[in-house]
Amino acid sequence: MRAAILTIPQPVRDRPLFLADVARPEPEPGQVLLKVRACGVCRTDLHIVEGELPPRRQQLIPGHQIVGDIVAGATSELPLGTRVGVSWLGGTDGTCWYCRSKMENLCDAPTFTGYTVNGGYAEYATARADFVFPLPPSLDDLHAAPLLCAGIIGFRSLRVAGVQQGERVGLFGFGASAHLAIEVLHAWMCDVYVSTRGESHRRLAEELGAKWVGAETDEPPVELDRAITFAPAGDVVVAALASLRKGGVVAINAIHLDRIPEFDYDRLLWGERQLRSVANMTRADARDFLQIAGDINLHSQVTSFRLDQANEALAALKSDAIDGAAVIVP
Repeated sequence: MRAAILTIPQPVRDRPLFLADVARPEPEPGQVLLKVRACGVCRTDLHIVEGELPPRRQQLIPGHQIVGDIVAGATSELPLGTRVGVSWLGGTDGTCWYCRSKMENLCDAPTFTGYTVNGGYAEYATARADFVFPLPPSLDDLHAAPLLCAGIIGFRSLRVAGVQQGERVGLFGFGASAHLAIEVLHAWMCDVYVSTRGESHRRLAEELGAKWVGAETDEPPVELDRAITFAPAGDVVVAALASLRKGGVVAINAIHLDRIPEFDYDRLLWGERQLRSVANMTRADARDFLQIAGDINLHSQVTSFRLDQANEALAALKSDAIDGAAVIVP
């Protein structure tokens, strides 16, 4: 099969992936083999290829938003030809305290798709059968792929922030994840306020029905009940915190974050305001979100790339050259 591969050390810094012919993987017991239809490109992929997340393998096929058909390893619940999705959390040990306490997203020994095991920037991929999700028929391949991390983790962020129906919610950053979360918030009758860099991102937020749109650290004109930060920047977290009412919550949706600058505790955090981090996702998050996505016919805004354009897809994401999500189609 063809695959886009990351090697450590990288041969060319600005083109970290190279296309190669490699052996098609064989599913181990408990795994399924997928013929990849599409694979979303996530900002976490950028953190991996640029070394902001420490390397776990000398050679890796990235990609953790996989849509594919089961072609081997089928079960009675997942027959051959079933179209499924794979996300970032590729497996857990099932035995640690967190798994036993229904917090598998915090598992002590997790498997991460496209990071600790090979992912979906390829024509075929393997995945644990108990960590794949049948996809609603209303979601086509191209638009389903970004839902599998950007969508699920955005949905978990809303849960971590404790969003209730009809509240005022701020989205700080408006890329692949936030432009999906706003659709869920509208279904929950929430007013959405967006602070983000980039004129095209602000224009997209307006088109998708944001009540107010400003620059990345601008404070909305009203106090917010909840806020979610999607940009991996500490000053954005402080801006979100400054926008909260007393008792409000900021959920930080970032696997990597630069330094949070000093801030005034008395003015910004006192009053039982809260900062919470969002870590991974659970299978329950995935199932619940995909059900909602199918019910509201959620469609992400996407730009597609061929497999041999994987480097271009990463570069476009890094430079904010596209609105919405990038998707690789083998």
